[in-house]
Amino acid sequence: MSRNYSTTITPSRERGQHLKFEDRVSIQIYRRLKYTLRATAEALGCSPSTIMYELRRGTGKRKGSRGRFPEYSAKRGQANYEMNRSLCHRKAKALNGNPFVDWVVGEVHHKKKSIDSCVGRAKLLNKYPNEYMVCTKTIYSAVWSGNIKLTPFNLPEALHRQNKKNRTRINKRIYGTSITERPEENSARIEEGHWEIDTVVGKRAGKESVILTRVEKKTDYYIAIKIPGKDADSVMAAMEVLREEYGDDFFSKVFKPITADNGTEFPRLSELEAYGVSFYFAHPYSSWERAQNERHNRIFRRYIPKGVSIDLYTAEQIMHFGDEINALPQKQLGYRTPEKLFEEFLDKVYSLKHIQIA
Repeated sequence: MSRNYSTTITPSRERGQHLKFEDRVSIQIYRRLKYTLRATAEALGCSPSTIMYELRRGTGKRKGSRGRFPEYSAKRGQANYEMNRSLCHRKAKALNGNPFVDWVVGEVHHKKKSIDSCVGRAKLLNKYPNEYMVCTKTIYSAVWSGNIKLTPFNLPEALHRQNKKNRTRINKRIYGTSITERPEENSARIEEGHWEIDTVVGKRAGKESVILTRVEKKTDYYIAIKIPGKDADSVMAAMEVLREEYGDDFFSKVFKPITADNGTEFPRLSELEAYGVSFYFAHPYSSWERAQNERHNRIFRRYIPKGVSIDLYTAEQIMHFGDEINALPQKQLGYRTPEKLFEEFLDKVYSLKHIQIA
């Protein structure tokens, strides 16, 4: 009887690959047909020594002087192979009692740093000898396996990561220039002065104080200011404070283009274009267009979780939380801190002004 969906032809085996269960069944058949080692190896396309080791692996030991000699079993060979493979891996470094790992655990717990920033910063400063250093991946593996005093809940960014499909929607509210007209250097992070702006709400959105946040795209510098409410007047008042702080001569040098969403608190931002600042508005429900600001806001939530009233915190405390975030070393910054890089940026801005005056 013919079988339309079956075949007796075994696929060709590439040299260098491990033996599969089908190969072991073939070895068992060839042994019963009295094939030699070389003939079996030639039929399977492998080395005779491979067949010899496989026969040792799959043949049981004779327990006495009577009875037949044990024969090769494909099932026994496969079981021994899988057991050996499960034990065939590099032994992990001992993490308990490692001073570097203990330091990383303390930094994550008390200073809310990421594991990778701790590893990179320690390497940059030669903080520990090489025999104590452990890579980022090893520490993350230890976290997920429960071998150190950290849990995934201490690493909210790791829990947040997931693949999402980005879909662009059309703006219903037009507050100004669309993000599609934003220059390429803004997203390329090749010069300082490009910002993203957003708000962080507390317990009752629109009915209590909120936090106006801004992040500079190249240096990752984060500004968090408490404002009375989620409305256009409060946002404009905070922006006017910044303009007075930096001065009309420097405001457009420090804050070049700024990207915002289409929230009801941002319709008046375009008024600041009179001072030389450009504003671009993202598409609705497109948080990936302001990814850095969204990421920094998630980090800020470690200090004020969702559902907690912002009125419980003073303006000084909010600014202090922002300072702590700016003191965290970042991988994309070469494990330097945003506050240091932003200070260097301001030094260049002010020195340029002095040169022009001279």
